[in-house]
Amino acid sequence: MNINLSVIVPVYNVEEYLEKCIESIEQQDIPYEEYEVIIVNDGSVDRSLQIAEQLETRYKNIEVYSQPNGGLSAARNKGLKYAKGKYVWFVDS
Repeated sequence: MNINLSVIVPVYNVEEYLEKCIESIEQQDIPYEEYEVIIVNDGSVDRSLQIAEQLETRYKNIEVYSQPNGGLSAARNKGLKYAKGKYVWFVDS
C-alpha cells in the first residue's frame, strides 16, 4: 500500500507533551499503513528522544531521526528528506 501522508513532528525538549501529541496522531481515522510519522529530535537535552524511541517501538509507522540542535526549520527539512508520502503535514509537539 502506498503512503499518502507523511506527518513530520520536530521535537526539542517536549518530554511533557510528546506522547500525547503522538497518541493524538495515531488515533486518527486513517489506516496506519497509509501514513507515516517522522519524529525529528533536534538535539533535545530532556527525555524527548527516549520517549520518541519508545513510541517508535510501539507503532509500526513511526521513524525517529536525530540531529544536533539546528532549529525548527532544520528539523522540518530533515523530516522532508525522509518523507515518502504524497502529502506532508507538520505537527509541532
